[in-house]
Amino acid sequence: MKKTLITIVIIIASLGLIGYVLTKNKEKNKAKTDIVAEKNAAVSVKVAAVKTEEVALDFVANGNFQPIQELTFSAEKSGKVISVLAKEGDYVRVGQTLLTVRGDVINVSAQQAQAVFQNAKSDYSRYENAFKTGGVTKQQLDQAKLALTNAESSLKQANINVGDTKVKAPINGFINKKYIEPGSILAATPATALFDIVNVSKLKLVVTVNENQVASLKVGNTINVTASVYPDKTFSGKITFIASKSDESLNFPVEIEIANNSNNDLKAGMYGTANFGSKQQKQNLMVVPRNAFVGSVSSNEIFVVDKGIAKLRKVTAGRILGDQVEIINGLSDGETVIVTGQINLQDGNTVEIIK
Repeated sequence: MKKTLITIVIIIASLGLIGYVLTKNKEKNKAKTDIVAEKNAAVSVKVAAVKTEEVALDFVANGNFQPIQELTFSAEKSGKVISVLAKEGDYVRVGQTLLTVRGDVINVSAQQAQAVFQNAKSDYSRYENAFKTGGVTKQQLDQAKLALTNAESSLKQANINVGDTKVKAPINGFINKKYIEPGSILAATPATALFDIVNVSKLKLVVTVNENQVASLKVGNTINVTASVYPDKTFSGKITFIASKSDESLNFPVEIEIANNSNNDLKAGMYGTANFGSKQQKQNLMVVPRNAFVGSVSSNEIFVVDKGIAKLRKVTAGRILGDQVEIINGLSDGETVIVTGQINLQDGNTVEIIK
């Protein structure tokens, strides 16, 4: 009996010990689970420090070269092309004859107009002398003068028509495309296209800049320009136009005029880069990485880390300087801003900083 009681006591003690151990293990596991849960609730982010540093204010903008003048030259008169005196690739000057149009009928008309004019001129001279001696009336003299005036106008028009048989270049430039051949029939309505003439003695590089960049630019500023196909050559240009209104992307078109070199190396349509500013132009500015902004720079919102908590901060952004952005207001030197992971963040979230 005594042995049975001892056995029961031992069993009860063992069960109690096992229960105690299990309870302790459960408490330890719960603590570990709570730690893991708390850790998993934190959003992993990368950060950068807000700092004031010396920043170069120069920037670049890309665009395409356009000719200073470009013209699709069309026929003004109808007629048949007799000869074409310019071909594609030729350089032509203002007033140079490019083609001739059949003019035999026009020349005959001009000769007739010349004869009528000479006759009217002689008649007026006779009437004028006769009027002085009373041989004709003032009305007859006026009619003779009117006939002379009309004949002179007809002669001028006939001479213009003769001149139109020689079609001349209206601008300097290269013949980029020729649309006609000897034997082509020209029409005035609709006008027959004759030549595309492109003047590349000067070119325009058309680029766009944002509102912060455009504020530092003025018409007349000298800008260094490079072409992608000539990376070792630098061309000097001047700003000739700055748009007064932004485009749909909130950028401002800027035109830079560049004088081509003697070899006309620059061609219309080439890709070019305008280098604005000078590497000597520097300022001490408070900056943050561009990717610190939530969404885009225009949002003016940045997450700041304060004691492991992400706090959404409203800031005032200044100039965009490459991969950095000037901060005018809202941050202080040494603060920590989040540069990746914002997509998963809300104001007040716990964060885990990763390297």
